[in-house]
Amino acid sequence: MALEPPPSIETWHPLLEGPPTWASGWGEDKEFGPFAEFKVGNVTQRLRWIPKGSFIMGSPKDEPGRFDREGPQHQVTLTKGFWLFDTPVTQELYEAVTGKNPSRFLSPNRPVEQVSWNDAQAFLQELREQITGIDFDLPTEAEWEYACRAGTQHALFAGLIEILGKCNAPALDSIAWYGGNSGVEFDLKDGASAWPEEKQYEFEKCGSREVRQKQANPWGLYDMLGNVYEWCKDGRREYESTPEVDPYGSSEDSAVRVIRGGGWSSLARSVRAAYRSWSSPGNRRNFLGFRCRVREFKHQ
Repeated sequence: MALEPPPSIETWHPLLEGPPTWASGWGEDKEFGPFAEFKVGNVTQRLRWIPKGSFIMGSPKDEPGRFDREGPQHQVTLTKGFWLFDTPVTQELYEAVTGKNPSRFLSPNRPVEQVSWNDAQAFLQELREQITGIDFDLPTEAEWEYACRAGTQHALFAGLIEILGKCNAPALDSIAWYGGNSGVEFDLKDGASAWPEEKQYEFEKCGSREVRQKQANPWGLYDMLGNVYEWCKDGRREYESTPEVDPYGSSEDSAVRVIRGGGWSSLARSVRAAYRSWSSPGNRRNFLGFRCRVREFKHQ
């Protein structure tokens, strides 16, 4: 039986005292709330405000597709709000910062992939040097799941999931690129071979897709599920049923690092808010990218 989520998401407005010092643009829209932006060269990256609060992390035992490592469910409290990129890091942003593009599926507005956790750390350091005074980092696993859920409590931020086949979960179609739909009208010549059976749609080639093509979650974050897996800051931790405050997995240099969200080649069961996996920090895969978060210092 699922735990009831605690009613504790802050309502403080991050632009109340003016925009962040690093912002080149900012504002608020009716659908998703506050945003801020920065620029590197001609590339603009938007961030959404993620308020501090509490949530229930993990999945209930009766959730379709669940793995045992997603439990037990437990209450998590995050004591600091943060800004989070509204998309995974794109190839054009990665190239603007580093001068390189390691991706298999080349396209400026697709997520950068074939980047290791170590590569992400190098990107973050270069970004900090180019835009000084900003605490760019990866989200922790708890921050990632909290942001993905955006105040919701089901398998998907859009609601429940029904898995009809290995790559066939109709509820994913409007919110995520995954193994069941990532080849629909695929627009690159060099696609990867598709999952052979039990797909939501029939296609032979597939790969990553441009960001912001699927529905955003309630906090204005795109591609949190599907497209590319995303590196988290911390390493694996074992869940306990007791409440946690700002939980953090292993920080050993050699620790396997958490990856979240599923990707363009993933089975349906891997594209859920609670799904969690791990990879060695040096691994590079064509379904693996990252997004960044920024701490807000003036209200903590």
